[in-house]
Amino acid sequence: MQNSTESPSKRSRIEKKMDLIIYILFTVLVLISLISSIGFAVRIKLDLPRWWYLQPEKSNKLDDPSRPALSGIFHLITALILYGYLIPISLYVSIELVKVLQAHFINQDIHMFDEDTGNTAQARTSNLNEELGQVHTILSDKTGTLTCNQMDFLKCSIAGVSYGVGSSEVERAAAKHMASGADDHDIPLQDIWEENNDDEIELVGVNFSVGTNIKPSIKGFSFVDDRLMQGNWTKEPNSSTILLFFRILALCHTAIPEINEATGSIAYEAESPDEGAFLVAAREFGFEFFKRTQSSVFVREKHTSSKDTVEREFKILNLLEFSSKRKRMTVILQDEDGQILLFCKGADSIIFDRLAKNGRMYEVDTTRHLNDYGEAGLRTLALSYRVLDESEYSLWNAEFLKAKTYIGPDRELQLERVSELIERELILVGATAVEDKLQKGVPQCIDRLAQAGLKIWVLTGDKMETAINIGYACSLLRQGMKQICLSIPTGEQVAQDAKKVAKESLLSQIANGSQMVKLEKDPDAAFALVIDGKALAFALEDDMKHMFLNLAIECASVICCRVSPKQKALVTRLVKEGIGQTTLAVGDGANDVGMIQEADIGVGISGVEGMQAVMASDFSISQFRFLERLLVVHGHWCYKRIAQNILFVEL
Repeated sequence: MQNSTESPSKRSRIEKKMDLIIYILFTVLVLISLISSIGFAVRIKLDLPRWWYLQPEKSNKLDDPSRPALSGIFHLITALILYGYLIPISLYVSIELVKVLQAHFINQDIHMFDEDTGNTAQARTSNLNEELGQVHTILSDKTGTLTCNQMDFLKCSIAGVSYGVGSSEVERAAAKHMASGADDHDIPLQDIWEENNDDEIELVGVNFSVGTNIKPSIKGFSFVDDRLMQGNWTKEPNSSTILLFFRILALCHTAIPEINEATGSIAYEAESPDEGAFLVAAREFGFEFFKRTQSSVFVREKHTSSKDTVEREFKILNLLEFSSKRKRMTVILQDEDGQILLFCKGADSIIFDRLAKNGRMYEVDTTRHLNDYGEAGLRTLALSYRVLDESEYSLWNAEFLKAKTYIGPDRELQLERVSELIERELILVGATAVEDKLQKGVPQCIDRLAQAGLKIWVLTGDKMETAINIGYACSLLRQGMKQICLSIPTGEQVAQDAKKVAKESLLSQIANGSQMVKLEKDPDAAFALVIDGKALAFALEDDMKHMFLNLAIECASVICCRVSPKQKALVTRLVKEGIGQTTLAVGDGANDVGMIQEADIGVGISGVEGMQAVMASDFSISQFRFLERLLVVHGHWCYKRIAQNILFVEL
């Protein structure tokens, strides 16, 4: 409910303009009828008695000289009926018929049929067909919209040591591009990925193959590093920390295991693809989560290369679930020895703020690895833990139960306050890096939409480094494009009066960015604006949002990082109201519903995150690349045909 928005009523600009014209015509009709009826009443009163041939002495109430006002009223009704053809009532009927046929054409377009899912494009409303041809700005989610939303565990950082020698699509594309020595405009990145060859490329001292040989044999697990596989992790210097890392992967989640009775294999029903990838990774590392009850989770642990496994039971004491506001998840468990453990995973910025002084041993190295993973276009999470005293836990649990059973509008605030009390003094264990590959045809689609003059904004929950590199991979950012990055400084210098200092810093950055754009002498120069979530929160305030929007309008591409669902909707509203042009929002998950409803046109992608976005949308497609045909082909046709139909009926 916190990120929900009201469902608006959407109408096309042509309909609104037609309504205005109809109002004008109706006003003219009423004026003509009034003038005619007044003139008729005057003539009835003054002239009718002299018109002997009309036999005024036998007049009825319609033309009674003694009651001219009544005669005028009856004539007014007659005039409204006679002049009623001034209003083209049939125009609405014909337009609705044309729109229904246009929606049918969109639904039956074989070029927007997805063979993998068997889904076609759907026009869920026929009111906005012609608006597709008038789109000025596209606001898009990233995960599941530009990407497949199928996570592969690729790398990890444990105890300050980076593991995983594989490479992401972004790294391979960049390496191939550098090896070819070609210009970025000549060979699109997606074309490089789709090349089916097996050339060997050396990247950061590691040889890997570009082509079909690099595809993982296990869905959700692309990790390659013998130091952690087959129980070899027990030989590492920090084996105890590695053990904690694997247990956090296997235990800190809300997934449910489903056992295939025929094969004995286990599949996981997880809330997010990330959780599913973590559980698959934990299983491959020798920590298989296989059972969940109301109060416990069970894990099979294999610490060596032998086939001997140990089944362990961990009692679930409390579960603090993930939310877009919290950006973290915590589970409190009791192991078989009676020790109470708190496992927490979440965004690195959130976890690092809650570390204990003695829990920052690996912070510098882990931060460096997180930056490297972000530059490789990977999604990252930080993992941490804490050992709780039984007395401390008992006191906290009493407060938690009190907040949990509290009835009132402040219940969520009470739970958040109590959660903050226990989610502190954490000890950093490491970080994960999973890859979410781009959908087929995304770079070409974005490039063509940009050539058509459309402005594209990407609103993502990823960190800035990851979002920038994905931007390069999908052609949203191009080589030679000048970047303007807006962020809020962190550290001791903003500890006091943080809000004032942050706003002053952001105002200065926006002013400098605007000055940079104005002083640019190259007419072909392109700018890209990148802003993080903390800076965006200040930029959306009333005293700053217009400055931010003016700068964003001057940029060819805009990327907003670490944004919440509510911020997505607020950004969409700002663009829609500030620019005054048609905006289109596209997303695939429940967190995109507010943005889809707020935009002039909402497009939902039927992906793995459910049908919430599709149910709230005006049009639905299966892949982002179909957006190009929906706008450039159907949008153009619909607008042109509606305009011609209006002119034909009017004339």
